[in-house]
Amino acid sequence: MKSKWSVKLGVAAMAAVMWFWGAGAQGQVVSPPSHPQLPPPAPLSGVRYDYPWEIYGGFAYSHFDAGPTLLQGANLGGFDARAIRELNKKWGVGVNVRGYYGTSGVIPNCGDCTGSGPNGGSIQGPFVSEHMFLGGPEYRALSNEHAAMMLHAFVGGAYGDFQHGIGNVNPASLGLFSNQLAFGGAFGGSIDLNRSPRLVFRIAPDATLTNFGGAGLKEQFAISVGVVYRMGRRFGEPKPAPGQKHHWW
Repeated sequence: MKSKWSVKLGVAAMAAVMWFWGAGAQGQVVSPPSHPQLPPPAPLSGVRYDYPWEIYGGFAYSHFDAGPTLLQGANLGGFDARAIRELNKKWGVGVNVRGYYGTSGVIPNCGDCTGSGPNGGSIQGPFVSEHMFLGGPEYRALSNEHAAMMLHAFVGGAYGDFQHGIGNVNPASLGLFSNQLAFGGAFGGSIDLNRSPRLVFRIAPDATLTNFGGAGLKEQFAISVGVVYRMGRRFGEPKPAPGQKHHWW
């Protein structure tokens, strides 16, 4: 008899403990906040390629032939600057200015073969420079929020200065072109790595073409590395109300 009552009391005690445990657990349920905090948007989530202007500036390198038959080319450093007016999210048109500066190899020579001092012996590694003034279309071939691949075809003029470092010496006696303005072009593309909707890191390789001295088109390699900044009112963005300022930058 005692054993039966002991079993009943044990079962009742376990039921009471389980009831209180469940009630306590229900009291500890945390209700969700009335204004939940959402995580901040990813920094590249706003990249949509819908700004009307792209301004680019970078450091540039070019392997350049400063004469028609020189075996030793010139390794030049300089700048590459572009302004592109985007017509839509794929096509744009713009202008490109480049400057390259350095020294060039020459053929065996005796300088001016007179006098003494710096002009009394052979001339080695004279200073040369090239400036290019170009324009043309640009096409965004592939793109996502992280990166884009651009293609362009820029044509115009190239001015070469081959006499600045040799004084009155005939540049032809060193195997160099004479100072002149000639046809120039740059055909290539760029890889754009987005850092924000406006700011971009760019790597831009090119094949550049020039026709100095009427020697025919000479192909050279060029590359630049720099930064793009996108600006202007986005495509489809409504115009500001009268009296309301709009910042292009």
